[in-house]
Amino acid sequence: MAADFYPVILAGGRGTRFWPLSRRKRAKQLLALDGKQTMIQQTVARLLPLAPSGRFWVVTNADLRPEVLRQLPRLRAEQVIAEPLGRNTAPAIGLAAFILKARDPNAVLGLFPSDHVIGDRERFLAVLREGIEIAAAGENIVVLGIQPSRAETGYGYIEVGARSPANAWRVRRFTEKPNLEQAAEFLRRGNFFWNSGMFLWSARTLASALTEHLPKTASLLAQIAADFGTKHFAATLRRLYGKCENISVDYGLIEPRSAKGEQAANIFCLRGDFGWNDLGSWTSLHEHRTAKSTPPDGNLISGRGIFSLNASRNYVHAPEKFVAVVGVSDVVVVETDDALLVTSRENAQDVGKIVKYLDEKNLTKLV
Repeated sequence: MAADFYPVILAGGRGTRFWPLSRRKRAKQLLALDGKQTMIQQTVARLLPLAPSGRFWVVTNADLRPEVLRQLPRLRAEQVIAEPLGRNTAPAIGLAAFILKARDPNAVLGLFPSDHVIGDRERFLAVLREGIEIAAAGENIVVLGIQPSRAETGYGYIEVGARSPANAWRVRRFTEKPNLEQAAEFLRRGNFFWNSGMFLWSARTLASALTEHLPKTASLLAQIAADFGTKHFAATLRRLYGKCENISVDYGLIEPRSAKGEQAANIFCLRGDFGWNDLGSWTSLHEHRTAKSTPPDGNLISGRGIFSLNASRNYVHAPEKFVAVVGVSDVVVVETDDALLVTSRENAQDVGKIVKYLDEKNLTKLV
């Protein structure tokens, strides 16, 4: 029996490392960082060949929901669910699973972050079609893994074992954000992938895994899902969702299941060789965009006129100003109407700490 594919897009993050452009009501996923479309618009557009717009689901928060609906006019209001309280990825995807399990016995869900870049869309679709077929064939979980190019400590890793079926590996274990020594060892051993955060599974398989490993959360989600489509849904969501465990898919479902052993767990990894980038910081955005356009000096500057002298590898965003860069390298400067960020490319990962400081000082207009 053919599977019905439902993309579930997670769009509740604040994108704090892209401050000051990323704000509480217009976060990273709602910005056009890589082209004319915003990140969430790109995410939906590349998945449309696999599912009609009526099968898309977006899980976000109350601050972002109005803008998500504005940017995705083909989605009905009921397809965009606002979490009353952030509870990580397991409850978010789990709620969709319980809703869809009752609606469509053939439902296969795909979990997708809303802010990733995919370079080769055709290859991306081909890999997903393979994964959907595996997920629909039984109580299988499929994760898309990325071939590591360096000893990166900011990603989770997937260790794989036997190759079965032909284009997939059975997963042995997941490791969250190793230290540098571990990451170098994983790279040397060659049977590790980066965890892209993209998963595929049937609604039945996901609901069953939640019931087994997170029974309290599963019970709450089932109660919320039972009221979906009724006048009671919003009140039930507000009352119960915050009681769910605050836990990721990886920790809450995948790691306990992988403990069953390679053959019993039925977790498969497909290689995501489609030009993936999670654009985690201003530095990674600079690297991604300069790799596409290859400017000779490595500068990526937006402004009303530009002057550059003895300057290289800088990222400057000041679209309403004339921009002059002289004698500086590896600097990030981002201007908005009410804020100015100046950092180095090396320290751009720490930009999120600014938002934490602003939250602590209750400077709400700046976040």
